[in-house]
Amino acid sequence: HVAHPPRPRLPSPGDRPLSWPAMPIHWFPGHMNRARREIADALKNVDVVIELVDARLPFSSRNPLLAKLAAKKPIQTILSKTDLADPDVTADWLEAWPGPRPLALSMIDAKSVRPLLARCRELAPNRGGPGRTLRTMVVGIPNVGKSTLINSLTGRRVAKTGDKPAITRHAQRVELDRDLSIFDSPGVLWPRLDDQEGAHRLAASGAVGDAAFDLLDVACWAVLFVSRRYASTLVERFEIGDELDAILRETPDDPKDATRAVALLEAIGRRRGALRSGGHVDLERAAEHFLRELRSGKLGRISFETPADHAATLAGYREDLREGPSPARAADETSSSS
Repeated sequence: HVAHPPRPRLPSPGDRPLSWPAMPIHWFPGHMNRARREIADALKNVDVVIELVDARLPFSSRNPLLAKLAAKKPIQTILSKTDLADPDVTADWLEAWPGPRPLALSMIDAKSVRPLLARCRELAPNRGGPGRTLRTMVVGIPNVGKSTLINSLTGRRVAKTGDKPAITRHAQRVELDRDLSIFDSPGVLWPRLDDQEGAHRLAASGAVGDAAFDLLDVACWAVLFVSRRYASTLVERFEIGDELDAILRETPDDPKDATRAVALLEAIGRRRGALRSGGHVDLERAAEHFLRELRSGKLGRISFETPADHAATLAGYREDLREGPSPARAADETSSSS
């Protein structure tokens, strides 16, 4: 059960300047605790771990405990939802990823995911064949595409899919070939969302349950992000070219000041008819509309983070791969699991 915090009063144009976040994002439902324990137990009988991450936010959608839980078993990372991500940024991630090169898969049918099976066999060359079934396990945060992957691998609908986080609640095992099986499990997310920038990326992408965040807060973060890195998509989708120029010119570029974000949402709300009596923009409806179009890809192919956003962390992971985990990283993983 997730407790609902008191909702802040919605801002209006007369409230400016505004500040946010309205509340920190925290989400770790009880079934996630169980899922983590189930995964730790299941990994003892697995040969290759298949890690799914969202191509739009590959680092923020990772589970930092996975490497520890996998206990040195090979991990093959899959970038899912590549059709929604900026292809140039995805190419950068493939080059910058620490460890084995990820696979960027569309996961639309069995043929599109065939490279994964070949890679799993490469990672566990001593498994497969009569009496030596290659056992794989797919893990990832909610709504990252685990069920879609399994359905694509089997060519039939054996796992539930949907756009709601944590739609899969019970683990299941599927036989793919005579000598290869895949174990699906409920999604796992960070025990704590200490990095609020990453938390906002997750919420904007749809990975975090709605009860964990304030809709307007996340929409403000997301519309500011898009205005900075993909401004042309706002112009093309919502036809707010002149308004966008004026808003960017007349409002402060301050991440703690929501004036610009609210002005952008108001412009979008006017274009989409999200109005209340008196012609005032209904910011809640405008926020819902913007996030829905952002998540569905109607704004275009947008990535929420790049390797440059995580340069220091990537360097640390590469160092760990060469010399083993640093004491600081080991301590951080321990605190995350507590």
